[in-house]
Amino acid sequence: MKLKNILCAALLTSLSFSTAFAQKKGEEIDIPGLRAIGSPANPKVQMNWNRYHDTKQIEQFCKDLQKAYPNLVKYESIGKSYEGRDIWVLSITDFNSGNADRKPAMWIDGNIHANELQGSEIAMYTAWYLVENFHQVQFIQDLLKDKIFYIAPTINPDSRDYFIYEPNTMHSSRSGRRPFDNDGDGQVAEDMFDDLDGDGHIVMMRRKSKTGRYKVDPDNPNRMVLAKPGEVGEYELLGYEGIDNDGDGLVNEDQTGVYDPNRDWGWNWQPTYVQNGALYYPGTLPETQAVKEFFYKHRNIAGAQSYHNYGGMILRGPGAAQDDKYYSRKDVQVYDALGKTGERMLPGYNYIVIHKDLYTVFGGEIDFFALTRGIYTFSNELMTTYKLFNEKSPSSGFGRNDEYYEFDKLLLFGDAYVPWKEFDHPQFGKIEIGGAKKNYTRNHPGFLLLEDAHRNAAFTIFHAYHTPKLEFVDVSTKSLDDGLTEVVATVWNSRIIPTHSDHDVKYAVNRPDYIRLEGAEVITGMRILDKDFNVTVEQKYKPYQIEIPTIDGMSEVRVKWIVKGNPKNAKIVVDSEKGGYLERKL
Repeated sequence: MKLKNILCAALLTSLSFSTAFAQKKGEEIDIPGLRAIGSPANPKVQMNWNRYHDTKQIEQFCKDLQKAYPNLVKYESIGKSYEGRDIWVLSITDFNSGNADRKPAMWIDGNIHANELQGSEIAMYTAWYLVENFHQVQFIQDLLKDKIFYIAPTINPDSRDYFIYEPNTMHSSRSGRRPFDNDGDGQVAEDMFDDLDGDGHIVMMRRKSKTGRYKVDPDNPNRMVLAKPGEVGEYELLGYEGIDNDGDGLVNEDQTGVYDPNRDWGWNWQPTYVQNGALYYPGTLPETQAVKEFFYKHRNIAGAQSYHNYGGMILRGPGAAQDDKYYSRKDVQVYDALGKTGERMLPGYNYIVIHKDLYTVFGGEIDFFALTRGIYTFSNELMTTYKLFNEKSPSSGFGRNDEYYEFDKLLLFGDAYVPWKEFDHPQFGKIEIGGAKKNYTRNHPGFLLLEDAHRNAAFTIFHAYHTPKLEFVDVSTKSLDDGLTEVVATVWNSRIIPTHSDHDVKYAVNRPDYIRLEGAEVITGMRILDKDFNVTVEQKYKPYQIEIPTIDGMSEVRVKWIVKGNPKNAKIVVDSEKGGYLERKL
């Protein structure tokens, strides 16, 4: 270290100590700390990002954010859930800059599956981070001038609260709250989970047995492992905590909401006998209908992101193999450019295709957005064992990885598991109950949540940045014979995503882009395909308004009009549903 730097450091240390000793006894020392790079300096809305919020807290967050930043935030209810809860959507943009309804938009939602809590936190974190950094980070300022974010923290509010406040396993309740007679006995939801010890967690039941297949792991008393060949087991597993409430010989067989809200969408929907959980027809659920209606009304949505768990995946469609034909090479190139960058931004996550690398999904949200609306859409499966020790996970016994037990032992100090305890069961007799708590494994431990929230938020911000940005590159006029004037305009899309996906263009999902000349008497209009060889295509209908099927990413389009007289008071307008609206006077 240079001598002057050493002296400066010593002087600053001396000043700090002098300031501290100058305080009166018991008086709080008010010395500004150093802002961590990437974090807001003085957030107006104080949030704790290492916990999970219920629907009332989500609503309060929306209110607080709008109150603190009225020029950046608006929130609204887009519909009601089955039990009558509001489905809130935050609109995040610089409302003082341009027409918010015409800006290219990014949709973000979370928690369509109720036990997948952290999608809501990451969606809220994205909104919070954008507005709290607006006055601090130039990139964010520019982004919110150009784009708008529509953020729905939870699109399954009923079951979110049910998961948080009622006894559940880590895998329940995935569904909504609409009840059904699942066991066909004429009663509804009469044999649900029973919290035998009243701790709010539904864990496993085990019973000692001479013919049991399982034994206690000698290195971790919380863990059950299969007995090795030739060994004698100690226990049999009896399933999740519960009793036979209706006397039919089954335990926990009549739960509420066994349908899947992510099988209720109107692209390649299949009935329940093909796609389990699909219910009666696409759009059966009020939550799904509310989101669909929002999309139909907001044709400016150019990118979409949904959050799920578990597995550390950046998913793109299609959900079913027969839909591969709708993902053209051109569209896949766009997905690859975004998804492969996402792999770098999200260590431990893999960018994959749903049906090829995961499983088949019919009637999924991701294909509805991508194929019925022409929107480039990702679905991230949050949390992965990689995050536990920053290394790939080897497979192990008991059908799952043992890192969670080791992680709990070394970093959570036993907080993640309910220790096994005895219980007198009315049907099974003397048993023991214990196992992982409902908010472990699928959902992040608190100190891991903030990092993953920021990384995933950054990925969606990257996606939003690359929604179309249209600019005039060049506008020129030239006098012709007979009092005519030639007007030529070049419009450039400086981002990766085109104004229409290739699928959108092929199937005319949305109207074309328009480039029109207003305030002049247009004789003819045309698109210039090759300026060097003067190859053009004439716009025969409404020549003042030239229809452009799409403006590709990182590409330009040229148009030309022949008008009567001098069009000095005319203006050129670019009108694109997903690319925005801009105009320029001649």
